[in-house]
Amino acid sequence: MAVSQPLPEQPSGAEYLRAVLSAPVYEVAQVTPLQMMEKISTRLGNTILVKREDRQAVHSFKLRGAYSMIAGLTEAQAAHGVVTASAGNHAQGVALSASRKGIRALIVMPVATADIKVDAVRHFGGEVLLYGANFDEAKGKAIELSQTMGMTFVPPFDHPAVIAGQGTLAMELLQQDAHIDRVFVPVGGGGLAAGVAVLIKQLMPQIKVIGVEAVDSACLRAALDAGEPVDLARVGLFAEGVAVKRIGNETFRLCREYLDDVITVDSDAICAAVKDLFEDVRAIAEPSGALALAGLKKYVQEHNIQGERLAHILSGANLNFHALRYVSERCELGEQREALLAVTIPERKGSFLQFCQLLGGRSVTEFNYRYANADNACIFVGVRLTRGNLERKEIIEQLTEGGYQVVDLSDDEMAKLHVRYMVGGRPSKPLHERLYSFEFPESPGALLKFLHTLGTHWNISLFHYRSHGTDFGRVLAAFELTEQEPEFEKNLSALGYDCHNESENPAFRFFLQG
Repeated sequence: MAVSQPLPEQPSGAEYLRAVLSAPVYEVAQVTPLQMMEKISTRLGNTILVKREDRQAVHSFKLRGAYSMIAGLTEAQAAHGVVTASAGNHAQGVALSASRKGIRALIVMPVATADIKVDAVRHFGGEVLLYGANFDEAKGKAIELSQTMGMTFVPPFDHPAVIAGQGTLAMELLQQDAHIDRVFVPVGGGGLAAGVAVLIKQLMPQIKVIGVEAVDSACLRAALDAGEPVDLARVGLFAEGVAVKRIGNETFRLCREYLDDVITVDSDAICAAVKDLFEDVRAIAEPSGALALAGLKKYVQEHNIQGERLAHILSGANLNFHALRYVSERCELGEQREALLAVTIPERKGSFLQFCQLLGGRSVTEFNYRYANADNACIFVGVRLTRGNLERKEIIEQLTEGGYQVVDLSDDEMAKLHVRYMVGGRPSKPLHERLYSFEFPESPGALLKFLHTLGTHWNISLFHYRSHGTDFGRVLAAFELTEQEPEFEKNLSALGYDCHNESENPAFRFFLQG
């Protein structure tokens, strides 16, 4: 087995360049298309190009880095096999890479991993060990097995060989279009961003490379602020492909040195980008796969960029089908094409007609109402926008001048996730309630644990659950509690689920509170 010269722990830019040029990834990966997005190019006033890594055999870029490292193993290392932990794209990349090299691959995946992901790893030739309640527990087991069984642990991002493999994508990009002005790259653990940035800056340093992070998993931004990698207190899992608690040491070193800028985007913007990709090139991206486009759009708006050639990487398309429901619900908000409002109107005949007339012919996308009392009604209403947030502001001012009380719920996460589906569910009598939003792990026993810990001691007066096809479920629950309940706080802490007190949320007060 031919083995390339191993890289040092912290290679120089020139050493990375040589490693990228000699990476044997095309024994298993393919050169993916760089495709123009005509509709969004016209809309943004720039030439927008998408690098289609969803076209790889495993439907993500992860194959490049995994094969780059596995192909460089010594004969002794190859004989003992490889092991890794992953519930997503890295798992499939390792499985296929090892299979092509005739090497045993053991993939440790959390017990609650969706069957479609487990089946995909097995399809590509990997052995699966289901272990642990989450990724961290699975990773701990994989590292333990690498030590006890002599297997080589293949990290998802923080290794020079993996970074060099991801850098081959940037080499293709420059060969496909040497006139690009900026490249937008998704950032999770930083392997792809590091590989792309270090390669581009060795060859065409005038091209700007911008990292894009999800706002609820921005481990690079946190590391840049702290001056070193740090652990995030909480990681959102909607864009699970970039849901990383701590950026790698080597990836951070490279990103800090070679990236020109970093931008963060929220889930609604990611959903809008998923829709853009489908409408323009008929690609169905996973949320992390559309992350770079979401960042590109925000960056263009914030910096008023016009007339440039802008490329972004569609990094993956391993989408849980049920997540499309959430994407569809939220993309209009992400594109600033819908406003969600709580409006108090008088409880009399013709009020709804008068309200709609005041909107001036604008399309009402949603209207939720249930009789509450004889004087006023509070409605949850969605209004179609054609001019974004400026029009939203105009509508609120117009309604306020018309004598209505208006609260803007367009950025209220609880309202968008739960309350819009629950309007009208007021209790028949006043209750002393405290409202919490929870993130339940999508694993057997999660609800039972919740009920045993909290539900058997305090009355649950409200409960709403929404699954979005990710590794956790969103739950809204209210409890009848007095002002001082130290035992409740103790049990809430013992439960261990991420939660937030939502008792003062305006959507709750308007539509659900007794």
